[in-house]
Amino acid sequence: MSSFTVGFVGGGNMAEALVRGLLHSKVKEPGEIVVSDVKAERLAHLSKAHGIVTTTDNHELVQRASVVVLSVKPQVVDKVLSAIARDIDETKLVISVAAGVPIAALEARLPPGTRVIRTMPNTPATALAGATAISAGTHATETDVAVARALFEATGRVVVLDESLLDAVTGLSGSGPAYVMLIIEALADGGVRVGLHRDTALLLAAQTVYGSAKLLLESGEHPGRLKDMVTSPGGTAIAGLHTLESGALRKTLIDAVCVATARAAELGDQMAAKMGVTRE
Repeated sequence: MSSFTVGFVGGGNMAEALVRGLLHSKVKEPGEIVVSDVKAERLAHLSKAHGIVTTTDNHELVQRASVVVLSVKPQVVDKVLSAIARDIDETKLVISVAAGVPIAALEARLPPGTRVIRTMPNTPATALAGATAISAGTHATETDVAVARALFEATGRVVVLDESLLDAVTGLSGSGPAYVMLIIEALADGGVRVGLHRDTALLLAAQTVYGSAKLLLESGEHPGRLKDMVTSPGGTAIAGLHTLESGALRKTLIDAVCVATARAAELGDQMAAKMGVTRE
């Protein structure tokens, strides 16, 4: 990636995950990253841990950066954009990781023609194993999309989708880590129930989920085929699967994604209304 400065407005966990990924993958050097935040102790941590430039002045950050990443909480996006809009010009690409804030709302608070990309990352990005969806705004170019993809691929896998699908992404991969953690916890409880020590059961459960996901991604096989490879006639796996099907695990997970997607849409509508725009 060519040399340019990436600025993070907000130095929270997601911003640090992206910083770590960019440095780890050598997509960016420490001198090409600047982070702003209202908390001096947070900036001191980021500077010490990663050797990057930090500031408490958002205007300074925007002036220095070619790519401005909005990594603040959704409820303060309006205030932040109103403050930095005068510093945004045609040379800047604005990327938002603020959940539920539609592109129309971002563009409405920025100068006409501003290139905007909205993203939906998830928490495993902090372990460089994230899943991120990105959507291009009205004026974003293919080059802008490529830049955003490269930045987020530093923390995991990326898909490019129409913004209308981001609520579904929120319901699946955005909320999904919570579902998977519950599954891991339940598997570990099962291990304890049959005699394993808690720490051993949790390690085995987590590694099994991690390894199964890695096998699926690296093999490219359909999950049903990989499931069948474990399932011997009359064996242990089919006995366990029968119990899971009897408990409607498949339906429950599908319903969880659907309900979370609907809730994401509700929150998005509320955020759009708050910022005076209508979601398409």
